[in-house]
Amino acid sequence: MRIGPYQLSNNLILAPMAGVTDRPFRQLCKKLGAGMAVSEMVSSNSLLWGSTKTQRRANHEGEIEPRSVQIAGADPQMMADAARYNADNGAQIIDINMGCPAKKICNVMAGSALLKDEQLVAAILEKVVAAVDVPVTLKIRTGWDSASRNAINVARIAEQSGIQSLAIHGRTRACGYSGDAEYDTIAEVKSRIAIPVVANGDITTPEKAKQVLQHTGVDALMIGRAAQGRPWIFREIDHYLRTGEKLPAPTLQEVKDILLGHLNNLYDFYGEYTGVRMARKHISWYSKGQPHGGAFRDAVNRVETLQEQLTMIEEFFQQLEDKEKEAA
Repeated sequence: MRIGPYQLSNNLILAPMAGVTDRPFRQLCKKLGAGMAVSEMVSSNSLLWGSTKTQRRANHEGEIEPRSVQIAGADPQMMADAARYNADNGAQIIDINMGCPAKKICNVMAGSALLKDEQLVAAILEKVVAAVDVPVTLKIRTGWDSASRNAINVARIAEQSGIQSLAIHGRTRACGYSGDAEYDTIAEVKSRIAIPVVANGDITTPEKAKQVLQHTGVDALMIGRAAQGRPWIFREIDHYLRTGEKLPAPTLQEVKDILLGHLNNLYDFYGEYTGVRMARKHISWYSKGQPHGGAFRDAVNRVETLQEQLTMIEEFFQQLEDKEKEAA
């Protein structure tokens, strides 16, 4: 998989997810086998560029290249300015968000709401591509709703506008995250355009990854929610696609080590107060499916300091290891 001058190490990409794909999580997923990781979306509103939140989202210090930053907005000139600003501040790839289904994004006609206006789509893409020297990529859904699936039209507009890679979440905006992803639509788009196409949606196992690649003929896969609490999914899929063999699941000790390393990076990145709060969702995801995980999550989400979080995690994993030894 190649985007402009960047040859990715494999064809697996971490999807941009607001509140999730911050620098610590991107670094972790790349370390565990993702060929690329896309940032949380950054607003095109220049009034927000100086905010702590936006500056954190655009922070790429120590990140494995290429650094891809996603921008969101509905005004072509503001989007072009945002692209230029982020490229000037270290972004090596600019990704445009036309896939987010969140109401607060769609209500301002950004994200997947843009799919309703193909002329505006063209205007934004052309303006952004012209504004920067770095590759520009695009993320879309299959359409606004089942009555207006227009991914093929938008894909053609993207190719004509100079977009260098197109990621498609296989659902309409109306679907949200429910129902099954429409791989047939993605396959159809892939057959109609020459630029690289990336499939996104419901890729949760190595077997499913292989199936989607074969069914759609896409160039790469984008994984989002399946990596929450399971960042090692990238190495599992990569190994399976290369060898046809499944890697053993990580041991409890390895899961604990990955989680603790992740949390320490969060604390360093955000500081203790925000870091502890950002860590809560990740701790919940890592503990999902473990015995007594519900009670643990309820308790750990109440503590206020990093030391309390770390102590509770050590105790929880010690209990899991003790049970594992008893079972053996």
